[in-house]
Amino acid sequence: MSSKLVNVAEIFGEDVFNDTVMQERLPKKVYKKLKETIEEGKELDLATADVIAHEMKEWAIEKGATHYTHWFQPLTGFTAEKHDSFISAPLPSGKVLMSFSGKELIKGEPDASSFPSGGLRATFEARGYTAWDCTSPAFVRKDAAGAILCIPTAFCSYTGEALDEKTPLLRSMEAVNKEALRLIRLFGNTTSKKVTPSVGPEQEYFLVDADKFLQRKDLIYTGRTLFGAMPPKGQELDDHYFGSIRQKIAAFMKDVNEELWKLGVAAKTQHNEVAPAQHELAPIYAEANIAVDHNQIVMKTLKKVACQHGMKCLLHEKPFAGVNGSGKHNNWSITTDDGINLLDPGKTPHENIQFLLVLACILKAVDTHADLLRESAADPGNDHRLGANEAPPAIVSIFLGEQLQDVVEQLISTGEATHSIKGGKLETGVTTLPDLTKDATDRNRTSPFAFTGNKFEFRMVGSRESIAGPNVVLNTIVAEAFSEACDILEKAEDFNGAVHDLIKTCLTEHQRIIFNGNGYSEEWVAEAERRGLPNLKSMVEAIPSLTTEKAVALFEKFNVFTKAELESRVEIKYENYSKAINIEAKAMIDIAAKQIIPAVIRYTRSLADTVLSVKEAGADASVQAELLSEVSELLKEAKKALKALEAVTDKAAEKEEGKEQAEFFYYHVIPAMAELRAPVDALEMKVDKEIWPMPSYGDLLFEV
Repeated sequence: MSSKLVNVAEIFGEDVFNDTVMQERLPKKVYKKLKETIEEGKELDLATADVIAHEMKEWAIEKGATHYTHWFQPLTGFTAEKHDSFISAPLPSGKVLMSFSGKELIKGEPDASSFPSGGLRATFEARGYTAWDCTSPAFVRKDAAGAILCIPTAFCSYTGEALDEKTPLLRSMEAVNKEALRLIRLFGNTTSKKVTPSVGPEQEYFLVDADKFLQRKDLIYTGRTLFGAMPPKGQELDDHYFGSIRQKIAAFMKDVNEELWKLGVAAKTQHNEVAPAQHELAPIYAEANIAVDHNQIVMKTLKKVACQHGMKCLLHEKPFAGVNGSGKHNNWSITTDDGINLLDPGKTPHENIQFLLVLACILKAVDTHADLLRESAADPGNDHRLGANEAPPAIVSIFLGEQLQDVVEQLISTGEATHSIKGGKLETGVTTLPDLTKDATDRNRTSPFAFTGNKFEFRMVGSRESIAGPNVVLNTIVAEAFSEACDILEKAEDFNGAVHDLIKTCLTEHQRIIFNGNGYSEEWVAEAERRGLPNLKSMVEAIPSLTTEKAVALFEKFNVFTKAELESRVEIKYENYSKAINIEAKAMIDIAAKQIIPAVIRYTRSLADTVLSVKEAGADASVQAELLSEVSELLKEAKKALKALEAVTDKAAEKEEGKEQAEFFYYHVIPAMAELRAPVDALEMKVDKEIWPMPSYGDLLFEV
């Protein structure tokens, strides 16, 4: 938290074992072998790994590291780590050597029994392995534990099943690379050696005062407020969005940026978001694998630095009812190793046949697997956000914009596109201001999957979730569409004719997924139903998408998931959903029974005493009596709703774990929670603030 000036160029990546460090410290032959492993997937021998491990250890010790950890991403939504020190067995002198072998670098063995496995193995079968992912650079993280060398790894079971987010992601990246190379070879590209999905995830979050946070059991237990009446002011004035950043928040952002830059995270954009106390951070694009790791670092850093500034960072998708929730817009594109973005339409997209084929394939992929894409963003917290005023609906559609929409319509109607709408100039009407270059199309913030110039922005993703899942789906469904296109074109005698026919066929058959209008409107919900687009309103409804015949065939074809791995993920997701809602329900019961109802009873007792004393004084006590009656009636409603929630939560525990229990929580427990919240929030507006047992929305949102 220093106030000195920072030279970003000097500190950027200083705590990362990056390519520059490797070139400086590794022997040339070792460096070359490692680069071949990273870029071409060649196997790394143990002798080479020993040299890398030694230099990595020496570098980390120079950074102050005493321990190393295989840093992995199990199916908990969080990262996991076990710390081992560099010390070896003591010497006869009583001193110790600091050592780190290639074997320790390449493989770790955390206990896998307590991580979600979804029935892939019995609880007593504890062995699991972490495997070094050399495509994502190691880094030294500095915190209260000291300096730790963090080695990004994949995590699998003793029998080889993926127990993490990283392994399927790497598999999907290999799939889209293979099929994209096939496609660009058809267009005469013989120089590109690799095609990689690039991702830039925007991260939204809330900041609240730490002391007030600790007075809210709901925030402590669940990450969101389970009770809370709206303050007199919310976000209706739109004055927080892009508003001037307060000094306390600016100091927090400065420290966040410095930590991220040192760890090689290219934090680029920061601003106030729409809701009070809501903010956003966005990085520059990185390869999907590195972007996933970086986003985990971002979330951890936001939370850590917030605590250092006397605040708490809320990453829940909907921490406050009545104001905007938080998402994580996943900006996705595919780029060759020599810098060609396959989603760049160029100045004349109607003439860019390769781009049009890529676009047609993506439309086909998203339309065919809209349910999978929706499921990839499914989370108990996101159920409160999707479909609300600030987020896309639960219906997947694609926004192309006027320029590409016009090109698509030309291709569908005539089979040929002869022109593209130009951007032109935007005249400001003020002589001292320059005329601006106008884009060829507007943006659409209501679309869940929008083309934004040279990328697609998947806006459904929830703010606290790993972006691995959505990118696994995106990579795999696009790989399938590319594969099917190549199967046709590789056999074609007339390539030019075949590619034009294929583009027209794809666009014609999948044009229903295109929607450029207001995704928030009720009219769109009806129109989407008419088009036959799925509307999976909840996580519980979305989960079965993972194990349809279509999904199993897709993932098995490209070796991303086995059927058993998919079934395990379904089981884990149902279980996680049930546990999350159960915790929320029990937290509501605890707060209502032990804090709110006793506080309201004290208030009614005080009111009753006031009514008596006023009457004894011969004055009119009708106002006090009326308020006492209103509060007592709401108290009665709250007590009744509390008993109902207790009963239905107990009943949920009796249901069979899995789909049945999750559906019971969704269809019965969540409505009971809403029934309890309504009278409690009404009581908050009537009970003396000095008696109300927790900070209000106004306290949390406006007193940071």
